[in-house]
Amino acid sequence: ARMIAQVLSPRLGQQIVVENRGGGVIAGEIVSRSEPDGHTLLVYGNTLWLLPLMRSKVPYDPLRDFAAVSLVSKAPAILVIHPSVAARSVKELVALARANPGTLNYASGGAGGISHLAAEMFAQMAGIRITRIPFKGTGPALNALMGNHVQMMFPTWGGIASQVQAGQLRALGITSAERSKVVPELPTLAEAGVTGYESVGMFGVFVPAKTPAAIIGRLSREIGQALGDPGVRERFLNSGAETIGSSPEQFAKIIRADVARVEKVVRTAGIRDE
Repeated sequence: ARMIAQVLSPRLGQQIVVENRGGGVIAGEIVSRSEPDGHTLLVYGNTLWLLPLMRSKVPYDPLRDFAAVSLVSKAPAILVIHPSVAARSVKELVALARANPGTLNYASGGAGGISHLAAEMFAQMAGIRITRIPFKGTGPALNALMGNHVQMMFPTWGGIASQVQAGQLRALGITSAERSKVVPELPTLAEAGVTGYESVGMFGVFVPAKTPAAIIGRLSREIGQALGDPGVRERFLNSGAETIGSSPEQFAKIIRADVARVEKVVRTAGIRDE
Protein backbone atom coordinates (compact mmCIF):
# COMPACT_ATOMS: atom_id res chain seq x y z
CA ALA A 1 0.00 0.00 0.00
CA ARG A 2 2.79 2.42 0.86
CA MET A 3 4.72 1.69 -2.32
CA ILE A 4 1.65 2.35 -4.45
CA ALA A 5 0.64 5.44 -2.46
CA GLN A 6 3.99 7.14 -3.08
CA VAL A 7 3.41 7.03 -6.84
CA LEU A 8 -0.37 7.31 -6.82
CA SER A 9 -0.67 10.39 -4.61
CA PRO A 10 0.82 12.91 -7.10
CA ARG A 11 -1.20 11.33 -9.93
CA LEU A 12 -4.45 11.94 -8.05
CA GLY A 13 -3.36 15.28 -6.66
CA GLN A 14 -4.31 14.18 -3.16
CA GLN A 15 -2.39 12.98 -0.14
CA ILE A 16 -2.97 9.28 0.53
CA VAL A 17 -2.86 8.21 4.17
CA VAL A 18 -1.99 4.56 4.72
CA GLU A 19 -3.61 3.26 7.89
CA ASN A 20 -2.61 -0.17 9.19
CA ARG A 21 -5.48 -2.08 10.76
CA GLY A 22 -4.35 -5.50 11.93
CA GLY A 23 -6.26 -8.29 13.59
CA GLY A 24 -7.59 -10.38 10.76
CA VAL A 25 -10.91 -9.04 9.45
CA ILE A 26 -10.81 -5.60 11.07
CA ALA A 27 -9.69 -3.68 7.97
CA GLY A 28 -12.28 -5.41 5.80
CA GLU A 29 -15.08 -4.64 8.25
CA ILE A 30 -14.11 -0.96 8.44
CA VAL A 31 -13.98 -0.47 4.66
CA SER A 32 -17.18 -2.43 4.04
CA ARG A 33 -19.01 0.11 6.22
CA SER A 34 -17.34 3.22 4.76
CA GLU A 35 -18.96 5.75 2.44
CA PRO A 36 -18.80 4.52 -1.18
CA ASP A 37 -17.19 7.73 -2.43
CA GLY A 38 -13.78 6.46 -3.54
CA HIS A 39 -11.95 8.04 -0.61
CA THR A 40 -11.57 4.85 1.46
CA LEU A 41 -9.69 2.01 -0.20
CA LEU A 42 -8.72 -1.43 1.06
CA VAL A 43 -5.49 -3.21 0.15
CA TYR A 44 -5.91 -6.85 1.14
CA GLY A 45 -4.91 -10.35 0.14
CA ASN A 46 -6.56 -13.73 -0.44
CA THR A 47 -7.77 -13.83 3.15
CA LEU A 48 -10.45 -11.28 2.33
CA TRP A 49 -12.30 -13.62 -0.03
CA LEU A 50 -11.16 -17.01 1.29
CA LEU A 51 -11.82 -16.57 5.01
CA PRO A 52 -15.59 -17.15 4.68
CA LEU A 53 -14.75 -20.65 3.41
CA MET A 54 -13.06 -21.44 6.71
CA ARG A 55 -14.91 -19.35 9.30
CA SER A 56 -18.62 -19.44 10.11
CA LYS A 57 -18.88 -15.79 11.14
CA VAL A 58 -17.22 -13.06 9.06
CA PRO A 59 -18.54 -9.47 9.40
CA TYR A 60 -18.68 -8.88 5.66
CA ASP A 61 -19.53 -10.67 2.43
CA PRO A 62 -16.47 -10.40 0.15
CA LEU A 63 -18.55 -10.45 -3.04
CA ARG A 64 -21.49 -8.34 -1.85
CA ASP A 65 -19.81 -5.68 0.30
CA PHE A 66 -16.81 -4.74 -1.86
CA ALA A 67 -16.13 -3.70 -5.42
CA ALA A 68 -12.88 -4.97 -6.93
CA VAL A 69 -10.63 -2.22 -8.33
CA SER A 70 -7.36 -3.82 -9.41
CA LEU A 71 -5.19 -6.84 -8.78
CA VAL A 72 -1.92 -5.43 -7.46
CA SER A 73 0.47 -8.35 -7.16
CA LYS A 74 0.98 -12.08 -7.14
CA ALA A 75 3.46 -13.81 -4.85
CA PRO A 76 3.87 -17.52 -5.59
CA ALA A 77 5.07 -19.90 -2.92
CA ILE A 78 8.14 -22.07 -3.36
CA LEU A 79 8.17 -25.78 -2.56
CA VAL A 80 11.35 -26.18 -0.53
CA ILE A 81 12.72 -29.21 1.29
CA HIS A 82 15.54 -29.84 3.70
CA PRO A 83 18.68 -31.02 1.83
CA SER A 84 18.60 -34.31 3.74
CA VAL A 85 15.39 -35.34 1.93
CA ALA A 86 16.20 -37.83 -0.83
CA ALA A 87 14.50 -35.92 -3.64
CA ARG A 88 15.93 -33.69 -6.36
CA SER A 89 12.68 -32.94 -8.14
CA VAL A 90 8.95 -32.67 -7.52
CA LYS A 91 8.41 -36.09 -9.11
CA GLU A 92 10.99 -37.68 -6.80
CA LEU A 93 9.37 -36.03 -3.77
CA VAL A 94 5.94 -37.30 -4.80
CA ALA A 95 7.35 -40.81 -5.29
CA LEU A 96 9.00 -40.65 -1.86
CA ALA A 97 5.76 -39.50 -0.22
CA ARG A 98 3.76 -42.25 -1.90
CA ALA A 99 6.23 -44.86 -0.72
CA ASN A 100 6.10 -43.51 2.84
CA PRO A 101 2.55 -42.16 3.40
CA GLY A 102 2.20 -39.74 6.30
CA THR A 103 5.88 -39.72 7.24
CA LEU A 104 6.87 -36.48 5.49
CA ASN A 105 6.01 -33.43 7.58
CA TYR A 106 5.43 -29.91 6.31
CA ALA A 107 5.55 -26.68 8.29
CA SER A 108 3.00 -23.90 7.95
CA GLY A 109 1.86 -20.81 9.77
CA GLY A 110 -1.75 -20.13 10.71
CA ALA A 111 -4.60 -22.35 9.58
CA GLY A 112 -5.86 -21.36 6.15
CA GLY A 113 -2.81 -19.28 5.29
CA ILE A 114 -1.27 -19.49 1.83
CA SER A 115 1.51 -21.87 2.93
CA HIS A 116 -1.11 -24.18 4.49
CA LEU A 117 -3.44 -24.10 1.49
CA ALA A 118 -0.58 -24.58 -0.98
CA ALA A 119 0.59 -27.71 0.86
CA GLU A 120 -2.89 -29.21 1.16
CA MET A 121 -3.62 -28.54 -2.51
CA PHE A 122 -0.31 -30.19 -3.42
CA ALA A 123 -1.12 -33.26 -1.34
CA GLN A 124 -4.61 -33.62 -2.77
CA MET A 125 -3.64 -33.08 -6.41
CA ALA A 126 -0.52 -35.26 -6.20
CA GLY A 127 -2.39 -38.04 -4.40
CA ILE A 128 -0.05 -38.16 -1.41
CA ARG A 129 -0.42 -38.00 2.37
CA ILE A 130 1.81 -35.54 4.23
CA THR A 131 1.49 -34.31 7.83
CA ARG A 132 1.02 -30.67 8.80
CA ILE A 133 3.05 -29.30 11.68
CA PRO A 134 1.54 -25.89 12.56
CA PHE A 135 3.54 -22.94 13.87
CA LYS A 136 2.56 -19.48 15.07
CA GLY A 137 4.24 -17.79 12.13
CA THR A 138 6.51 -18.15 9.12
CA GLY A 139 9.66 -17.48 11.14
CA PRO A 140 9.28 -20.39 13.57
CA ALA A 141 8.14 -22.65 10.71
CA LEU A 142 11.23 -21.81 8.68
CA ASN A 143 13.48 -22.39 11.69
CA ALA A 144 11.95 -25.85 12.09
CA LEU A 145 12.66 -26.63 8.44
CA MET A 146 16.23 -25.35 8.69
CA GLY A 147 16.73 -27.54 11.75
CA ASN A 148 15.34 -30.61 9.90
CA HIS A 149 12.48 -30.96 12.37
CA VAL A 150 10.14 -30.92 9.35
CA GLN A 151 10.98 -31.90 5.79
CA MET A 152 9.14 -29.41 3.58
CA MET A 153 7.41 -26.03 3.42
CA PHE A 154 5.75 -23.58 1.00
CA PRO A 155 7.16 -20.12 1.85
CA THR A 156 7.54 -17.17 -0.52
CA TRP A 157 10.86 -16.54 -2.25
CA GLY A 158 11.62 -13.34 -0.36
CA GLY A 159 11.96 -15.22 2.92
CA ILE A 160 14.17 -18.09 1.74
CA ALA A 161 16.26 -16.79 -1.19
CA SER A 162 19.51 -16.58 0.76
CA GLN A 163 19.07 -20.03 2.32
CA VAL A 164 18.39 -21.65 -1.05
CA GLN A 165 21.34 -19.89 -2.66
CA ALA A 166 23.57 -21.04 0.22
CA GLY A 167 22.43 -24.67 -0.18
CA GLN A 168 20.73 -24.74 3.22
CA LEU A 169 17.40 -25.48 1.57
CA ARG A 170 16.51 -27.11 -1.75
CA ALA A 171 13.90 -25.45 -3.97
CA LEU A 172 11.97 -27.86 -6.19
CA GLY A 173 9.18 -25.85 -7.78
CA ILE A 174 6.98 -22.78 -7.77
CA THR A 175 3.24 -22.69 -7.18
CA SER A 176 2.18 -20.24 -9.90
CA ALA A 177 0.54 -21.44 -13.11
CA GLU A 178 3.43 -20.02 -15.15
CA ARG A 179 7.09 -19.54 -14.37
CA SER A 180 7.74 -16.41 -12.37
CA LYS A 181 10.04 -13.47 -13.03
CA VAL A 182 11.02 -13.80 -9.38
CA VAL A 183 12.72 -17.19 -9.89
CA PRO A 184 12.51 -17.94 -13.63
CA GLU A 185 14.70 -21.05 -13.42
CA LEU A 186 12.27 -22.92 -11.16
CA PRO A 187 9.64 -25.11 -12.87
CA THR A 188 6.01 -24.76 -11.89
CA LEU A 189 4.48 -27.65 -9.98
CA ALA A 190 2.12 -28.11 -12.90
CA GLU A 191 4.93 -28.63 -15.41
CA ALA A 192 6.75 -30.81 -12.88
CA GLY A 193 3.90 -33.30 -12.92
CA VAL A 194 1.06 -31.94 -10.74
CA THR A 195 -1.22 -31.03 -13.64
CA GLY A 196 -3.44 -27.98 -13.13
CA TYR A 197 -1.81 -26.89 -9.88
CA GLU A 198 -1.91 -23.19 -8.96
CA SER A 199 -1.79 -21.56 -5.53
CA VAL A 200 -0.52 -17.99 -5.17
CA GLY A 201 -0.74 -15.18 -2.68
CA MET A 202 -2.50 -12.16 -4.17
CA PHE A 203 -3.05 -8.59 -3.09
CA GLY A 204 -5.55 -6.20 -4.58
CA VAL A 205 -7.38 -2.94 -4.08
CA PHE A 206 -11.06 -2.75 -3.15
CA VAL A 207 -13.61 -0.04 -2.41
CA PRO A 208 -16.99 -0.31 -0.69
CA ALA A 209 -19.82 -1.70 -2.77
CA LYS A 210 -21.96 0.91 -4.56
CA THR A 211 -18.95 3.11 -5.29
CA PRO A 212 -19.72 4.76 -8.66
CA ALA A 213 -18.31 2.92 -11.67
CA ALA A 214 -16.59 6.07 -12.94
CA ILE A 215 -14.60 6.38 -9.70
CA ILE A 216 -13.68 2.70 -9.74
CA GLY A 217 -12.51 3.00 -13.34
CA ARG A 218 -10.36 6.04 -12.60
CA LEU A 219 -8.76 4.38 -9.59
CA SER A 220 -8.09 1.20 -11.56
CA ARG A 221 -6.36 3.10 -14.37
CA GLU A 222 -4.25 5.19 -12.02
CA ILE A 223 -3.23 2.19 -9.91
CA GLY A 224 -2.26 0.34 -13.09
CA GLN A 225 -0.03 3.24 -14.08
CA ALA A 226 1.52 3.33 -10.61
CA LEU A 227 2.27 -0.41 -10.78
CA GLY A 228 4.08 0.18 -14.07
CA ASP A 229 6.61 2.45 -12.37
CA PRO A 230 10.05 0.75 -12.67
CA GLY A 231 10.93 1.51 -9.06
CA VAL A 232 7.69 0.00 -7.80
CA ARG A 233 8.13 -3.13 -9.94
CA GLU A 234 11.67 -3.62 -8.67
CA ARG A 235 10.70 -3.25 -5.02
CA PHE A 236 7.92 -5.81 -5.43
CA LEU A 237 10.27 -8.26 -7.19
CA ASN A 238 12.83 -7.89 -4.41
CA SER A 239 10.12 -8.92 -1.92
CA GLY A 240 9.22 -11.99 -4.00
CA ALA A 241 6.15 -10.65 -5.80
CA GLU A 242 5.23 -9.51 -9.31
CA THR A 243 3.17 -6.40 -9.97
CA ILE A 244 0.11 -7.12 -12.11
CA GLY A 245 -2.53 -4.43 -12.56
CA SER A 246 -5.94 -5.33 -13.96
CA SER A 247 -9.37 -4.01 -14.79
CA PRO A 248 -12.07 -4.31 -12.11
CA GLU A 249 -13.79 -7.00 -14.19
CA GLN A 250 -10.60 -9.04 -14.56
CA PHE A 251 -9.90 -8.86 -10.84
CA ALA A 252 -13.43 -9.94 -9.93
CA LYS A 253 -13.10 -12.92 -12.27
CA ILE A 254 -9.76 -13.90 -10.68
CA ILE A 255 -11.35 -13.78 -7.21
CA ARG A 256 -14.23 -16.04 -8.24
CA ALA A 257 -11.79 -18.53 -9.79
CA ASP A 258 -9.62 -18.55 -6.65
CA VAL A 259 -12.64 -19.19 -4.42
CA ALA A 260 -13.76 -22.09 -6.62
CA ARG A 261 -10.25 -23.58 -6.68
CA VAL A 262 -9.68 -23.34 -2.93
CA GLU A 263 -13.18 -24.33 -1.78
CA LYS A 264 -12.64 -28.00 -2.63
CA VAL A 265 -9.25 -28.04 -0.88
CA VAL A 266 -10.72 -26.51 2.28
CA ARG A 267 -13.69 -28.87 2.32
CA THR A 268 -11.63 -32.03 1.68
CA ALA A 269 -8.98 -31.14 4.28
CA GLY A 270 -11.53 -29.87 6.81
CA ILE A 271 -9.65 -26.59 7.31
CA ARG A 272 -11.19 -24.28 9.88
CA ASP A 273 -9.98 -20.93 11.22
CA GLU A 274 -12.29 -20.04 14.08
